[in-house]
Amino acid sequence: MKKKLSNQFLVNFLVIFLLTILATVLAFVLLSVASGLIAGSLAKNQYPASAIIKEDYKQIDASVVVQNGGGVQVVDKEYRVVYSSGLDTIGKEMLSAEEFTKFLIESKSKPYNYDILYQPQGEFWLIVTFPTSIRLDFSLVYNKAAAAGDFQRAGWALAFAVLSYLLILALFAFIYSGITAASIIRPLRKLTEGTMLLREGDYSARVDLQLKNEFADLQNTFNDMAARIEHEISLRKKSEEDRRRLILDISHDLKNPMSSIQGYAELLMKKSDLTVHERNEHLEVILNNSKRANRLLTELFELSQMDSPEFSLKLERTDICEYIRQICGELVPQLEREGFEYEFDIMEESVFVMLDNNRFGRIIQNLAHNAVRYNPPGTLVIVSLTVQDSLVVIDFSDNGIGIPAHLADHIFKPFVRVDDSRHSKTGGSGLGLSIAKRIAEAHGGDLTICLSKNKGSTFRITIPRI
Repeated sequence: MKKKLSNQFLVNFLVIFLLTILATVLAFVLLSVASGLIAGSLAKNQYPASAIIKEDYKQIDASVVVQNGGGVQVVDKEYRVVYSSGLDTIGKEMLSAEEFTKFLIESKSKPYNYDILYQPQGEFWLIVTFPTSIRLDFSLVYNKAAAAGDFQRAGWALAFAVLSYLLILALFAFIYSGITAASIIRPLRKLTEGTMLLREGDYSARVDLQLKNEFADLQNTFNDMAARIEHEISLRKKSEEDRRRLILDISHDLKNPMSSIQGYAELLMKKSDLTVHERNEHLEVILNNSKRANRLLTELFELSQMDSPEFSLKLERTDICEYIRQICGELVPQLEREGFEYEFDIMEESVFVMLDNNRFGRIIQNLAHNAVRYNPPGTLVIVSLTVQDSLVVIDFSDNGIGIPAHLADHIFKPFVRVDDSRHSKTGGSGLGLSIAKRIAEAHGGDLTICLSKNKGSTFRITIPRI
């Protein structure tokens, strides 16, 4: 990547290099054209010394030169300034031969334009001076009559100057192309390294380019993608772990009743001398274990149905207050039979929700079964219904043994039990709360647990009202 990009930038800046040379040549041509266009309009060209010179300097009219900001001086053969009008850059009335010669030599380096003309009849020098606006002193003059050695040396000097200019220009282009290429290659290299880490399975890879240009957007996109992949992979691993644990739990929960059924069935087949009472006891064990296995398979089937994308509810407009009162009425015989106390606090006015009447009742029933299964007789069960903004809130509470804090985050997962012992007397299938939560979520609500420092536990059901 680096070689290809570097070469590409070098080619691009080589083109820029050639275009710069062309632009330099065009600049000189344009300057020459511009000089020709404005030459006639400049004061120094409108009023040259040849236009005002006279044989007798006393007859010279310097007014137009002075009016345009210039000056006129006349120097006789004895280097005396015999006439001066307007701008005076000599500053003396009498010059020596050396001073006058020096003035003539240095006139081209001063910020003034001097037009000097000698009048042989009057034997004087006429000097017309104008302030220089802009002057470009470079000029190229070629004369075939020049000495061969001078011409050769001048040619070599000119060639050296041009070659040096081109080399400096090429060096700058090369350095700038390298800097520009590096500013792009370095971020790309870091992004490539991050991508390679992702490819090798390091999903924690992130890129920090410390830039605020388009590469920063690319960096953020890469980091977001890496974070999403990392999250998806962790979810996949967790899902795989949950699946393995689910299979182990199913196997464990089915193994006990199936082994019991098999053992008692073999016992009945081998012992023909059992009394009717003993035979009935064995058959009752077989029946209870088959019911337990069947209940587990039924709940597993129901749980898998809810996870299916084809799962849907048969929603009807329902008065949730009246519905919960009916469900609570069905719970009363079971609670009284188990020696539980109960309180129901349901609103009197009607509150309507969209409800699947067959499935929603499972939530309350499952919570009641768990309360009866894990709490001792005398436990108080409270069911209350309130409305909070656009939500109907149903709290199912008890003052029993409660739920350990370490299980609060996992209580709604399949096969999680408050009592880890998996026997038929105290342990259910561990699927009831999972099924209840999925039913609540399918209604657009939720089932959560509210931890309390006091005894007991509170499960909260929410469902949107209409």
